[in-house]
Amino acid sequence: MSSFSQLSWLIAAAGIALAPAIARAEQLIDPAGPFRMGEGYADVPASCETVKHWVDHAPDTLDRVTMTITGRLVAVEWDGTLAYLIMCDEAGVQVMCVTYSKENRNVGDTVLFAGGYNRAGENRIMLDPCLADPVD
Repeated sequence: MSSFSQLSWLIAAAGIALAPAIARAEQLIDPAGPFRMGEGYADVPASCETVKHWVDHAPDTLDRVTMTITGRLVAVEWDGTLAYLIMCDEAGVQVMCVTYSKENRNVGDTVLFAGGYNRAGENRIMLDPCLADPVD
């Protein structure tokens, strides 16, 4: 058997082996929630009012999960390399978006975050990497 033929068999076998794991991970996602497997935007983002509920129901997986949330910025920081945009009041669950530019975002602006979900504490979520789009 040629090495190309062997490689195509290995690729096919890997795809078959991964299919059940991907299907199980997709079952963890509530289609009405703010989470998506991979890098997709959710149809219904969380808000500062609903984020506590959703983080308590986050998918339990080691796979890449994206969270989408909309709200007002409460802090905007720039370290010369990365921008740290924080949404929601400190009394609740705060969400930090780690991105490459502030893009003229300011405290009080309403934005849409979508990024790699990481729980960073009881009331802290970090989305990294993250996109922050303005909401009109």
